[in-house]
Amino acid sequence: MTRIVVLPQEPLCPAGAVIEAEPGESVCRALLRNDIEIEHACEMSCACTTCHVIVREGYGSLEEADELEDDYLDMAWGLEPDSRLSCQAIVADQDLVIEIPKYTINMVSEAH
Repeated sequence: MTRIVVLPQEPLCPAGAVIEAEPGESVCRALLRNDIEIEHACEMSCACTTCHVIVREGYGSLEEADELEDDYLDMAWGLEPDSRLSCQAIVADQDLVIEIPKYTINMVSEAH
């Protein structure tokens, strides 16, 4: 199992968390499976930016983003060089530290 350290973020994960993911699982699925309700308006089909995360440690263990993901990332709020769409970031065998940005550009939330 691979550890994912989630840095504190209001309101999704105010105390932060340490979760486990299976290699081959997306960061988004691991977060949702551990009751961290990250937005995913496109149902994890790489068609929006609502599941944007910043990979603070372990970025190099992830496969490179493809052109479609890069195109969507260009529209993400708070884009950084180590940003990924969590639905496309597939966990390998190296632990990760991620930050969930405070905002998304989503106008319609899954929770509404």
